[in-house]
Amino acid sequence: MDVRAGIFLYWLHIICTGVFADVWKVHVEPEMKALVSSCVVLPCSFKYPVQVQPSDRIRAIWHMKDNWDDIIFHGDSTRVKDSFKGRTKLIGSLGGFNCSLEIDEVRNHDNGPYCFRVELETSKKDKYSFVENCVSIQMIEQASKPELQAEQSVQEGETAVFKCSVRHTCPSHQPTLTWNHTGKAIMSYKDIGHGNWETESVLTFIPQKEDDHTSITCTVKHHGNVEGEMTVTHSIFVKEQATISHILIPVISGLGSALLFGLLCFFIAKKRYEFCSGAREQRQIPNSF
Repeated sequence: MDVRAGIFLYWLHIICTGVFADVWKVHVEPEMKALVSSCVVLPCSFKYPVQVQPSDRIRAIWHMKDNWDDIIFHGDSTRVKDSFKGRTKLIGSLGGFNCSLEIDEVRNHDNGPYCFRVELETSKKDKYSFVENCVSIQMIEQASKPELQAEQSVQEGETAVFKCSVRHTCPSHQPTLTWNHTGKAIMSYKDIGHGNWETESVLTFIPQKEDDHTSITCTVKHHGNVEGEMTVTHSIFVKEQATISHILIPVISGLGSALLFGLLCFFIAKKRYEFCSGAREQRQIPNSF
């Protein structure tokens, strides 16, 4: 091959790559984290150049980047690698351009990288493997404890609010959060971007005297047989509610002290007055000698 032919093929490759990149597109998160023994969902969306097709005319495949024959998901389960059989499934609708993949019972060697491939039934040529946009997974061997937000002290008889949250990458099987104290608990789930989710539980209750110097505990339960720290504890200090006795006792005590001090001053003044009067009387008695 001469130099001119080489240059021509090089520019042809550049042009074709640009053209195909404009019509065959995929969006994935290149780096994901996964908790071993739980699940992970790899977010994925795609587009193709031909007319929009229904889901049953789109074939979705996920495979290893280094070996396209190592398939981790396929509509025909017989073509799936043995170590992934029964552990992968698509989340969402292919007709809606959603190619997100769930990997369940995550193992510490499920690192990838994994690539998405789409095949359309419109033509044998309408297929594409997005090997330039693959996903690698960082394994987390043990779960970290949830985060608990609360005031250091609460007021007796007034509503107290405690918030417990945990972040994860398994939205298809959300973790659960439970409390060791009765009250009203509300769970919420939030997509915080890049394949990460936050599960939060907000507990509200009315503290009583009996709650003073006790502890409140939040426990997380992840999907799967997960190991690690599952609980977080926070001490409760309750400020007593002000009552009539709380107001009257200091007032009466203050009045009593003032009265006692006044009486003491009165007796001291009286004694001094009597002493001074007696002295004057003695000075006024004439000398009979």
